[in-house]
Parts: sequence; structure tokens; C-alpha cells
Amino acid sequence: MSFIRTGIDRRDGNGLAAPAAIRREGTKLVRAGFIPLVDASVLIAAAEFGFAAREGIQLELVKDVSWANIRDRLAFRQFDVAHMLAPMPVASALGLGSNPSPVITPFSLGRGGNAITLSVQLYRRMQTTAGLTGCENALANARALKLVIEDMREKGEALPVLGMTYPFSSHNYELRYWLAAGGIHPDQDVKLVVVPPPMTSDALSAGVIDGFCVGAPWNMVAVARDVGRIVAVKEDVWPSSPEKVVGTRPEWAAKNPETLSRLIVALDRAAAWCDISDNRHELAHVLAGPRYLDAPFEIVHRVLLGKFTIDPDGTERTVPEYFSFHRDAANFPWISQAQWIFSQMVRWGQAAHSLETCEQAALAFRPDLYRNALGPRPDIPSDDLRIEGIAMDDGFIDGAVFDPQNIPGYLEGFNIQTSDTGSSEQGDI
Repeated sequence: MSFIRTGIDRRDGNGLAAPAAIRREGTKLVRAGFIPLVDASVLIAAAEFGFAAREGIQLELVKDVSWANIRDRLAFRQFDVAHMLAPMPVASALGLGSNPSPVITPFSLGRGGNAITLSVQLYRRMQTTAGLTGCENALANARALKLVIEDMREKGEALPVLGMTYPFSSHNYELRYWLAAGGIHPDQDVKLVVVPPPMTSDALSAGVIDGFCVGAPWNMVAVARDVGRIVAVKEDVWPSSPEKVVGTRPEWAAKNPETLSRLIVALDRAAAWCDISDNRHELAHVLAGPRYLDAPFEIVHRVLLGKFTIDPDGTERTVPEYFSFHRDAANFPWISQAQWIFSQMVRWGQAAHSLETCEQAALAFRPDLYRNALGPRPDIPSDDLRIEGIAMDDGFIDGAVFDPQNIPGYLEGFNIQTSDTGSSEQGDI
């Protein structure tokens, strides 16, 4: 076995370093598609800092422009694995969407990173109507938006248009959850449209949309351009809300079990490296470049540290766990989280609840593959399901608790929902 030196030896206070050697013989090529978002950090770090190479994998990253493209290129075997929205494998398991090819996920890419941004003009109107000072929490902001929408209806004005990245996305469900918590019906009081992540701030600036929910750094870019005001972040809605995952075709996983296991090991090590704050300066430099995000380094670095400006007036907010790439089982594909995603699909009319559909949704997340790759470890959960939202530091914005064993009871607790399957928007681009 031969190796070549790369000169990489990035150590931290915990002794974890990026690998300093690359294995050449027996290397497996794995093509991975990704969208330019900070939550692709683990995949990017695995490729750039030698974690994949150390496991005998040549990880080739291909940047794409939309989640629909990612879905299709994975299905058409242009990609072996892909950076995907956590709900996408669940949607594929249920046969939803225009190209519901089978997809499973054995690895979550971490938690956090999303935010909800409204136009400066809409937020100023919320301030005038509801008397906001700018220091309110996410729920108060949602209630203020409700008052503005009621005023719009009375005056015969067009209702707000809000962008999200994909119908089967955490952004769609988090945006809907935030709106509903404030008394706003997402299918009646606003219009939701699909906007690819890199285009969100442009669409807001052009007045095509009045707000959006998207991952970093695009919310912060909108603020930096003086066109947006961040009114909520993912942690405000539900800190453990599933975000991005590594998706692959079941047949590829079955044909390449060793390669998949090696990839999971590489991603696990890369995630641990990304989670160390001392490494995030270097990570930000790589992410900010044109090959990946093509965004200002300062914005990317501050976002990685959970520090960002939320409005053009310079108001600052710090969210220490805005990105959690590894700690507290952030990479574990909880089946209970797949079931929560399914519950949101039912809540908003994208799917019907039954024992069969519930079981199908559970098959999308594969903790067994995760455990098989990493072996017995005290930080790896022994259970596949848990009650979500019950921990004091992991609650939902409305105080709800999700029991994956009682989805009908959970849904009955909501006053705002779409009861008829297929009545909510499901189009994509």
C-alpha cells in the first residue's frame, strides 16, 4: 500500500487532526452532489481535508443549483451519494414528488443552519402594526406578521409571498410550523413558492418574494445587502429538527457495503473535526471559495460561530449551537425524526396517515447502517426512536411533544392544518 504526503496536519486541542496522508491503491471513487450551503460542511471537509482519502475514498464533489436536480441526478446514477434535505428520502419512500426514486439515508450531516428572513419593508410594517422593538422572540414575530396579514386582507392587498427551497424540505415544514404557531395558515394566509437557495436574496431584493426560509449563508447575505430581516432561526422552531443528510440509492448501498461503511467513517471523523471551533476559521476559508459557496468569508465564518447580524441596523444575535455537526448524536439518523417529517407531510396534506405509510416512512432512515459502520460506541444511541421535543433545551416553539407511536394524537393537537391530502402545494422545479 502506498501513500503520498499532503502536508495537511491540522491539529486541535483535543488531538483530532485532519489526515496527513492519502491512500492511493484500492481507492474507490464516490461522486457526491451538493448544494452551496454551509450545512454541506461535513462532505466538503471530508473531501478537502483528507478524511475520505484516509479511508480509501476519492470523494468527488459536484455543485448543483437545485434540490430537484440533486434528486434527479442521484436517481439517474450521475451521483453515488448526495447532500439532501432530510425529508427527501421520506418523500421517496412514500412515492411523493415528480421523480420518487428510492433513497435511503444512513448519515445525518448535523443540526441547525436555517433561518426565516422577511423583507425589511414587511418587517417595518410589523413594527408599526404590532409595536415591535426589534428584541422580540420568534413567536412574537409570527404573531406580529399575523396582524399585518389581517390588515392586508382588510385593505384588499396581495398577501405575502414566502419562498422555501423545496416542497419536501425542513425549510417548508419549519416555515409552516412557525407561521401556524403564530396563528397564520400557510395555505390560506400566505403564498408559498419554491426558490433555489442561492437565488433567495436576489428574489427578495427584486420584490418577487416577501420573505423566505433557507439555510446559511443566504439569510445573512440578504441582511448584508440591506434587503432582509431575520425573524427566526431553526433553533427557535425546534433545535433537533432534521436538516441535511447523505442520501443514496438502496441498490448502490447494497452493492457497495464496504465503500459505504468507509464513507460513513470518513464523514464521522470530518464531522467531529468541523465541530471544533478552532477549526472553523480554516473551514470557512474553504467554504467561502468559488468552488463551494462563493460567499464572503466573514459572513461564512461568523455564521459557523453562530454570530450574525439580523437586520440592516446592525442588530447582532449569537446562537452558540447554530451549527452542530457531530456532538450529541447529530449524525444519527433517528427513525423518530423520519416519523416527525412524515407527520408534517400528513399535517399539510402531502400524504395520508396509515399503518402502511407510517412503516414506509420509517424505512427511509437507516440507523442500522450507521451502527454497522462505526461499531459499538458510547455516543451512539442504542434506540432508533425517542419522544421528540421533550427535553428542556430541545422544545418546539409551540410547546408540543412528538410521540412517534401516536402520530394521530399528535396531529389532533393542532388547530391549524390541512386535512385533505393533496390540497397543499406540492410542486417543485
